[in-house]
Amino acid sequence: MTTQPRAITADAAACGPQAVLRERGQHEVFCGLTSIIWLHRKVQDAFFLVVGSRTCAHLIQSAAGVMIFAEPRFATAVMEEKDLAGLADMNDELDAVVSRLLSRRPDIKMLVLVGSCPSEVIKLDLARAAKRLDAVHKGRTRVMAYSGSGIETTFTQGEDNFLAALAADLPAEPAAAAPSLIVAGTLADAVEDQFRRTLAALGIERVSFLPGRNASALPAIGANTRVLLAQPYLGTAAAALERRGATVLSAPFPLGEEGTTAWLRTAADAFGVPADQFEAVTAAGRARAVKAVSLYKPMLAGRSAFFFPDSQMEPSLARFLVREAGMHVLEVGSPFLHKTHLAPEMALLPAHVLMSEGQDVDTQLDRVRAQRPDITICGMGLGNPLEAEGLTTKWSIEFAFTPIQGYEQAGDLAELFARPLNRKKALGLLDERGAA
Repeated sequence: MTTQPRAITADAAACGPQAVLRERGQHEVFCGLTSIIWLHRKVQDAFFLVVGSRTCAHLIQSAAGVMIFAEPRFATAVMEEKDLAGLADMNDELDAVVSRLLSRRPDIKMLVLVGSCPSEVIKLDLARAAKRLDAVHKGRTRVMAYSGSGIETTFTQGEDNFLAALAADLPAEPAAAAPSLIVAGTLADAVEDQFRRTLAALGIERVSFLPGRNASALPAIGANTRVLLAQPYLGTAAAALERRGATVLSAPFPLGEEGTTAWLRTAADAFGVPADQFEAVTAAGRARAVKAVSLYKPMLAGRSAFFFPDSQMEPSLARFLVREAGMHVLEVGSPFLHKTHLAPEMALLPAHVLMSEGQDVDTQLDRVRAQRPDITICGMGLGNPLEAEGLTTKWSIEFAFTPIQGYEQAGDLAELFARPLNRKKALGLLDERGAA
């Protein structure tokens, strides 16, 4: 928990028609190291080495649920008291750990050094260490670094920082290259395959995904590259890709039928796909998505939701609940609101929805207790206390861990919101209106 001077302002003109309540006070965040849990599954020949404390090691091992005899693609180089006290040369010790790791795991093609709160507090320069180690192991293993520290960040920013670092390694595209598309943001392999097939059917053949499934899958980038963000929290990565000459397309994010269709249409428009071809290619997927969501609307429609700021996915999730599930969203809190990237989402939300940026836990708790929503989406630290007060909650981190993008996952997205309500209904804790 971190305390900052409290300052609250309202800006009715920012990010669309909704008023934005900016809050600065006591806040709680989940560590950015947790993004390793989905990143290490995606990049199958990469290894993520956290340079941190035993607390860091316990955190990511607990979050991943890794058995003691497993061979995961992440670990922690534990900093001891002598490291923190300056009694040992951290760079020499890190070099030795990396050497032992690579000798034991020759399958590692990309080693990612991940900064943590302890390593950043003692000012260990992991970027410089990565450059040195990359030269030592050149030709066998690429070494890079990024910050996954939980200081003043939220847990999805770990992926954002990783992709920003990866963007610097992308090869330059020839000036005369044909237009290409990069889909930025970690997607489950099945979701990536679905999007790749749909984009190919639209006639968009030069498509790459960042990150790819292996370390060598680095798409070329340049002035003819278009970037479509698959996640709303990639502000730093998007800026890094733009610095390499790419153009980031502005679109709603691919959650639910409406979001997925708008996201795909943005790509289609950028590559000159005829409207009739777009309709023919997406019609079946759109119908399946609508049908899948309809199965959960009897539980969701007419009920209310409240979002605490946690993942930066909140505006996109709120848009889905309002426009496709028929819910009433009382407040949409987000750690950060990127005006450009979220403008298409916020334009689709009703003007009366309260948007809050940043966090002041005490005042937000006052509002949620006063409004008593049917479901509260919040961080793990708030879930149990609010449940004890009789509120139905859903952990926001589940939306980052679960494949929810695209037409085929629209029903899964709706089910995540319906699940805690169905559980309370089965226990006889909901009345006919769904109120707890």
